Amino acid sequence: MSSKRRSYEAGHKPKYLVIIDNTPECDRAVYYAARRAARNESGLIMLRVIEPHDRNQQWLNVAEVMRAEANEEANTTLTRFAGRVNGVAGITPERAIREGELVGEILGLIEEDQDIATLVLAAGVGKDGPGPLVSGLGKTISDFPVPITIVPGQLTDDELDSLS
Repeated sequence: MSSKRRSYEAGHKPKYLVIIDNTPECDRAVYYAARRAARNESGLIMLRVIEPHDRNQQWLNVAEVMRAEANEEANTTLTRFAGRVNGVAGITPERAIREGELVGEILGLIEEDQDIATLVLAAGVGKDGPGPLVSGLGKTISDFPVPITIVPGQLTDDELDSLS
């Protein structure tokens, strides 16, 4: 069971959570969340989840190198998107890197940070459907502790500006 959100209590500020991945639509979610956060004087937190690496003793050094490379790549990606957020909204987002299963890590962060008020995702525009994250959350959406905003992936900056 999720703990109570504290986003609007004294000493707290609501935050938009956006998931940073390698999908083309990720930028749409970042753009929309950044604009909404700026307009509402809210915070923004970007989460990058990396897949856990096998910790087989025989390959421990290889797994550690792979983990270090994944963390470096995650930091580089978060830095790029932080620049995008700052450029479109003039705010500096919080950053989080977690290792594990994607939905579980999203839920874990929401549980830990009681100021997260909204999860923002973007739907893919390809023929494969809305994308793996949006599709994957469909199975657990009724149990989610915060509202989820799904941004259509084909919307332009101008169109998102008019909505945010």
